[in-house]
Amino acid sequence: MAHIVVLGAGIGGMPAAYEAREALGKSHKITVINAVDYFQFVPSNPWVAVGWRSRDEVIFAIKPYLERKGIDFIAKSVTKIEPESNTLTLQDGAKVNYDYLIITTGPKLSFEEVPGSGPHGGYTNSICSIDHAEKCYADYEKLVANPGPVIIGAMPGASCFGPAYEYTMVLDTALRKKKIRNKVPITYVTAEPYIGHLGLDGVGDSKGIMESAFRSHDIRWITNAKTTKVEDGKMFVDELDMHGNVVKQHELPFKHSMMLPAFKGVDAVAAVEGLCNPRGFVIVDQHQRSPK
Repeated sequence: MAHIVVLGAGIGGMPAAYEAREALGKSHKITVINAVDYFQFVPSNPWVAVGWRSRDEVIFAIKPYLERKGIDFIAKSVTKIEPESNTLTLQDGAKVNYDYLIITTGPKLSFEEVPGSGPHGGYTNSICSIDHAEKCYADYEKLVANPGPVIIGAMPGASCFGPAYEYTMVLDTALRKKKIRNKVPITYVTAEPYIGHLGLDGVGDSKGIMESAFRSHDIRWITNAKTTKVEDGKMFVDELDMHGNVVKQHELPFKHSMMLPAFKGVDAVAAVEGLCNPRGFVIVDQHQRSPK
């Protein structure tokens, strides 16, 4: 009997565990390990951030659903991976041995790369987790009470842009419903070379579609943007040309900001020698398998 461990219980980890159970039957052991005891439906976070959904509507306890499939669950962080001995070390020092490891942790959010950014000690919000979305909603309520400029977008090195576009349009709609959109100038600030790039060099006519949508909703934008630091109520942005030279520097005031951070691999994964690239992302072959 083999022991398959799925590290992470998000949108990747839960289906991976279910599909492993379906493919392997009951003759092998499957364990899911996750830092928290609940699943969060991350795509709903932009709605949570404006009060259209509550926390209870987008999370659920993991263990009961895995138990129905005969899958074990451990709600603890993993602090060390030792592939030489096929061993994981948990936050309490306990060890878990495995025969096969499926890594689905999601990223580490690198707010520290831009001074003053992030919801923990910084001045910008995030919608990357349910906790962040709730903090963003609290800040949104302050904006509604005291309208002013908004900045939404993605920090240098970001690789996931879709949620920023969605939150921009969601916030625009929410403010229109409150009848205060005219009091809230919105600027989209992104490291993308053009609006609708999405880190994919566009999808169909995403450039034309998004530029048209932004214009019709009175949303301004700055592309090729390198946000260098954030202070209370002010964002400092270098606008770059195609060669990385600064062509204009902006000091943008804001009452509310949601900026997606750059991603890295989580510490336990990134620390495994030879497993990851310099950003801590697992190197894989065409079958999503690590050569290591």
